[in-house]
Amino acid sequence: MTTVFLYIFIMLAVIFFWFLAFKRPIYEGVLISFALLLTVTGTWANVFEYIDSALSTSLLYSMMAFCAMSQILSKTKVIDNCVKIIIALLGRIPGGAGYASILASSFMGALSGSGPGNVLATGSITIPAMIKSGFPPELAANVESTASYLGNMIPPSANIVAALGAYTAIYGEDSLSIGQFWIVCWGVSLWFILSRFVQLFVFCKRYKIRAMAKEDIPGLKETLKENWNGLLLPVIILFPFVFDAVCNASFLTERLGAAGAGYFSKSLLIFTGGIAALYGILISKNRKEMTLFKGIIPTFAKSVKGLVPTVATCIFGYMIGALFTDLNVGADLQAAFEKMNFNIVILALVIPLLTCFISMVIPGSSITVMLGSVFITAFANAGANPILVAAMLPCICGVMCGITPPFALGMYAGMSIAKSDFTKTLKNDLWWVAVQYVLEVVVLLGVLPVIGL
Repeated sequence: MTTVFLYIFIMLAVIFFWFLAFKRPIYEGVLISFALLLTVTGTWANVFEYIDSALSTSLLYSMMAFCAMSQILSKTKVIDNCVKIIIALLGRIPGGAGYASILASSFMGALSGSGPGNVLATGSITIPAMIKSGFPPELAANVESTASYLGNMIPPSANIVAALGAYTAIYGEDSLSIGQFWIVCWGVSLWFILSRFVQLFVFCKRYKIRAMAKEDIPGLKETLKENWNGLLLPVIILFPFVFDAVCNASFLTERLGAAGAGYFSKSLLIFTGGIAALYGILISKNRKEMTLFKGIIPTFAKSVKGLVPTVATCIFGYMIGALFTDLNVGADLQAAFEKMNFNIVILALVIPLLTCFISMVIPGSSITVMLGSVFITAFANAGANPILVAAMLPCICGVMCGITPPFALGMYAGMSIAKSDFTKTLKNDLWWVAVQYVLEVVVLLGVLPVIGL
């Protein structure tokens, strides 16, 4: 038991020290910790096996496909058109700009995979609209930032791919189809989106917030006529996975066989991202600028600096995961949890706090890759539904870190647009953090019904 915790301590200590002491990228720290673990465990002879295992993980390439899709969709401004439609629909109700922010930012955050980036992109539209309709600047900043970080737990976020990988590492790739897992993730996400709406409703009553000014609300008819094709983007992304979840066990299996149905499910993550990106280019108003050499290649050239750290961190994280599997870290940690007699209540209270702290330094997707299987096993042994726990990994690993001080990057990004006071913004942010944490505990305990389970 002591040895297992020593391995995990070495990994986290090296990453934390490398980042905090030298201000170096996280992926460098992950690689160094991998090398040190190989030395400590005397497993350098197997290093190429671990590298091969990491590079052979199909979910890694699916993650890259969706990262590439997010870059193209951001460039084409298709999401901006969806934001306009949402504002046209909700702007006329009290606090409508805030509700529009929650919907638009949650969806765009799922596509972009970047909390702070989404705050700056969507927030440039929604935050001024909120302030103009009576929102205190600190509230406007937090509504946008907390909604943007919800994107980390909503498909097709790359964090979802990492969570599915953590589950299949325990139960096998054929134990759960991608479509079935996505349905559960949406079911979980709905509770957190609903909580944002309820909390915003309370704040709107507290501050007597009004509807947006008529001149600031685009006409619904004109907006739909001009931007209706953007509404098909969610359908293009979501329909294949709903189809897979509903039909995989019968329709596809009867026609393609069990193996064919399985390959169909696995291919969705790669091809759906590409199809969505192509559709974004086709409906883009600046389509002429999105040719291969004029638009697409320059877009990837500019964004590669942001893509490489994410992909590298995940590759090195998968390498550590393969090493931990070889060392039976998961089984030993499971035995340790059993010996400590942690029940589901204690796990639900402690693990979200632990992941929140760790993810302030290590990306949520990397934590999911490295420790996700351990968390799933611990909860499953305590009586929790392992699929539910896997669906919650993107939430407890990737949402709280962006909204919890002092490293709340989303909050700081919102402040920069709202020009809000730091102390007031911090105090208001703590309300959102508290509700987020309580709901995480409640969902992990299995108290609430979740679609797909």
